[in-house]
Amino acid sequence: MRDERDDPFDNIFDEIERMMNEMTGSDSTGFASETHVDVYDEGETIRLVADLPGVEKDGIDLKCDGEMLTISAASDRREFDERIRLPVRVDEHSADASFNNGVLQVTFAKAEDSAPIDVE
Repeated sequence: MRDERDDPFDNIFDEIERMMNEMTGSDSTGFASETHVDVYDEGETIRLVADLPGVEKDGIDLKCDGEMLTISAASDRREFDERIRLPVRVDEHSADASFNNGVLQVTFAKAEDSAPIDVE
């Protein structure tokens, strides 16, 4: 007789999904399985592209502190809240965002390098 508790293939897909949720910080309320976010360094600018299926423009809220972009979005069925660490510091006041057919694009100008301080 076989003990089902020791079967390594029992509910393997549930275990894989649990591990993926741990790695991405997702839970069942997010769009994790439907959302894809890419960040591009385009020289003087940083461009972020996010797929937000089923979301209306009015359901999107963006916040940036210069190092992290927070995307909060809601539809009738789901809520999405993700924080994306940007590859470099950006000027958050330079943000330009557009949303078309479920695709969000946000661009930022890179922040100026810190000024050197002479020690006398």
